[in-house]
Amino acid sequence: MHPEVEAVTADIRQRSLEQRQRYLNQMSETMKRLPPRKGLSCGNLAHAWAACASHEKQVLASMQQPNLGMVTAYNDMLSAHQPLKDYPERIKQFSAEIGATAQVAGGVPAMCDGVTQGQPGMELSLFSRDVIAMATAVSLSHNMFDGVLCLGVCDKIVPGLLIGALQFGHLPAGFIPAGPMGSGIPNKEKAMVRQRYAQGKADREELLAVESGSYHSHGTCTFYGTANSNQVMVEMLGVQLPGASFVHPDDPLRHALTRATVQRVVAASANSQHSRPLAALVTESSLVNAAVALLATGGSTNHTLHLLAIASAAGITLRWSDLDRLSRVTPLLARVYPNGEADVNTFQAAGGMAFLVRELRGAGLLNEDVVTLMGEGMADYARRPVLQDSGEVSWVDHEAASTRHDVLRPISDPFVSEGGLKMLQGNLGEGVVKTSAVAEQHRRVTAPCRIFDSQEALGAAFKNGELTGDLVAVVRFQGPRANGMPELHQLTPVLGSLLDNGQQVAVVTDGRMSGASGKVPAAIHVSPEALDGGPLARLCDGDVLTLDTVTGELKVHLDDQELAQRPLASPPPEDLLQTSLGRQLFTNMRAVVGPGNLGASSL
Repeated sequence: MHPEVEAVTADIRQRSLEQRQRYLNQMSETMKRLPPRKGLSCGNLAHAWAACASHEKQVLASMQQPNLGMVTAYNDMLSAHQPLKDYPERIKQFSAEIGATAQVAGGVPAMCDGVTQGQPGMELSLFSRDVIAMATAVSLSHNMFDGVLCLGVCDKIVPGLLIGALQFGHLPAGFIPAGPMGSGIPNKEKAMVRQRYAQGKADREELLAVESGSYHSHGTCTFYGTANSNQVMVEMLGVQLPGASFVHPDDPLRHALTRATVQRVVAASANSQHSRPLAALVTESSLVNAAVALLATGGSTNHTLHLLAIASAAGITLRWSDLDRLSRVTPLLARVYPNGEADVNTFQAAGGMAFLVRELRGAGLLNEDVVTLMGEGMADYARRPVLQDSGEVSWVDHEAASTRHDVLRPISDPFVSEGGLKMLQGNLGEGVVKTSAVAEQHRRVTAPCRIFDSQEALGAAFKNGELTGDLVAVVRFQGPRANGMPELHQLTPVLGSLLDNGQQVAVVTDGRMSGASGKVPAAIHVSPEALDGGPLARLCDGDVLTLDTVTGELKVHLDDQELAQRPLASPPPEDLLQTSLGRQLFTNMRAVVGPGNLGASSL
């Protein structure tokens, strides 16, 4: 084991000792006192299987075979989730093949950040994670299930499903994705047209054509954003099968992997001799493994929120400082857009997760004291799945070198010696910055700031030609309590064009950018947020700020007394439409949500 990975894991375990034991005790007592199905009355049971086929009723009534509960995030808004429409029937068939049963326990909402980007709906995006967690709990509350299957892929959906499932951590659980769409127009070309559109050099017709050519069919979007980072995360947690993340929806291997997931969850149920409940899979060690893999691949910054919230749901206290320490010893082994030009299909073809896990294990960067759906340790996750003539899946050792050295590299020759994430601290609070796509010459910025209370205000200033010279754009009142912490993707083309014009540019915000900041250094998730009296609310136009991704410094060049004596700026006034399109229903969540550096959870 790498000594620092070992030390970080030990520190997390020590600080979580009491909270974790309380969680494990609750799971143990739940299984003893509220075991699945056994405490249900005859009336409860009759309602539960009333709509089942007669042969399913017979199996269920025997109380001898596992019954799996499916929680599905299917809808037509997310291309990644559209293929899930037919999965329940397949899963019922796969369950019947081994004598078990499966039922759709419930559906959870799933919003597409691509559809809501820059729109009012984006203010509900982060909160949807907590809604999904609660909907998962409602779905499973029937207590009819010996195991859980979570069907989902995208941004807030997988973290929400996992947080909800962890409330049923006494049961085994498996995650089932649908896989990425085929490669379309290259991401770099799409980004260039977006930037030209922001500059007024491309019209809406050209932009729509390139967007439609990039997002063009069923399956997950192929850039390495939050959705595909989720896939890396759940594989490394051991709740998704090895190599299941990046197989195309129409590949026969995809359905074989779904069948294998059903088999593994049934085998992990309390009815079997090898019970492996979810609480045994999501541990301090497996969370560190997930963090290391995300750092080694330049994963989405949204996981600096999601990992903390997931850990908390499992009785574990994970901090940004842990991720920062891990990043210092985790080399960057992958470059996938927006950290490079390739997409996840190219990553998969170059060697994919099997190559990545093999290299990280070889360097002692992964904990082996873990339990997964496959068994113990991480060795199985360094193998790749292959389809047998029988239609079953097996896993074989992956010993090949990377076929694309510009996309995936061995531990002996990384792109960068450290991971792509840095924690920032200073008199402006705490934040994080994704550095994997930021050029060396842009990693330290000291410049006067311009203050904006929305990304629309910054866009208007850009169109008016006001953003001249070096600058740090401060976009405040974008935190979880202010407006739900929306992703501010509209900043990227604007600030990217300024960077290309030779200006030194950076962003500081209490909102999110999810890694879409790309080449622009961006201090995000700054806590405390402006609405909570954070220092961002005391800044004025012209204040000189420093964002240093090398030293981890985030500060305004004022002495502490002067900064503290400044009045707090007021948030922008609400207009009638600010609570429209459903946002008013989330008022209570905004009132109780925690800060970004604790996972921005309202639960």
